[in-house]
Amino acid sequence: MMRFFSDNAAPVHPRVMQAMADANIVDTAYDGDRWSGKLDTAFSELFGQDVAVLWVSTGTAANSLALASLVQPHQGIICHREAHIEVDECGAPGFYTGGAKLMLVEGEGAKIAPQTVNDLLSSIRADVHQVQPAAVSITNATEYGLIYQPAEVAALGALCRDRKLGLHMDGARFANAIATLGCPPAEVTWRAGVDILSFGFAKNGGMNAEALVYFDPALADAARFRRKRAGHLLSKGRFLAAQLLAFLDGDLWLENARTANAAARIIADAAPDRLLHPVEANEIFIRLSAVEAAALRQQGFDFYDWGEGAARLVTSWHHREADVHPLAKAIATL
Repeated sequence: MMRFFSDNAAPVHPRVMQAMADANIVDTAYDGDRWSGKLDTAFSELFGQDVAVLWVSTGTAANSLALASLVQPHQGIICHREAHIEVDECGAPGFYTGGAKLMLVEGEGAKIAPQTVNDLLSSIRADVHQVQPAAVSITNATEYGLIYQPAEVAALGALCRDRKLGLHMDGARFANAIATLGCPPAEVTWRAGVDILSFGFAKNGGMNAEALVYFDPALADAARFRRKRAGHLLSKGRFLAAQLLAFLDGDLWLENARTANAAARIIADAAPDRLLHPVEANEIFIRLSAVEAAALRQQGFDFYDWGEGAARLVTSWHHREADVHPLAKAIATL
């Protein structure tokens, strides 16, 4: 419980583990099993409209397959300079799209504003000598833990519709965003113009399951072939589907995210003068000298250094108040 370096390292939730155990029986292989067959209906109920859902085993695959559904190899994807697809996915979007270019823009807290997208579009000539953007990708919550409000997504969605661009949302921490927003998931996705959502579960108590949610089910048709070609059509996919269904049952996905967010808030409240960004989800970025970082580590806490003089702390679904109070106290008394 002294580990705060990544929610990827958190344990699997017991209900998710039990769901996988319950799926450990003979059934049809690949995505023809009874659990995979329930995903479209279950997620359609969650989002309030018909969707098509593909399970994949990693967030990188989810993001990249989503983008491959929106762009051609000669086109471009507008994203933030610090987006996960640019900084942390080893060129996977280019690999999965057959060479589409990531077109980078700036924005405070890793958020993209419509005007920033417009400025980039205005700088590109409409001829074959320059890459033409075909999609925008945003992250909610962002790489710095900031959350897009429904109106912010809707403004980008309107721009994308006007300029005939697809809109993808990297939702590795989508649950944490919804836990803070308190709105139906539809309000910040398809009703706001999002075409495809990479809905993250591994960071929220899953083992290895992510949901690729297509708000236009027709877009998923080719993605099923891309998933197979990419090596992500697992023969025992029922274990991924079982995880996703367990999260939706009783809104476990939301309960876990609320717990993680509450834990982050305790730490943030203990160090208000150190915060580099507002704490809106389960990530805390603080000013921390090398000496102070060493002092915390000597007490048994671990976390990521985030450049010189800064650190990133991440809370998870399993962190209760008693687990984070020692860290909060240690930071407050530095």
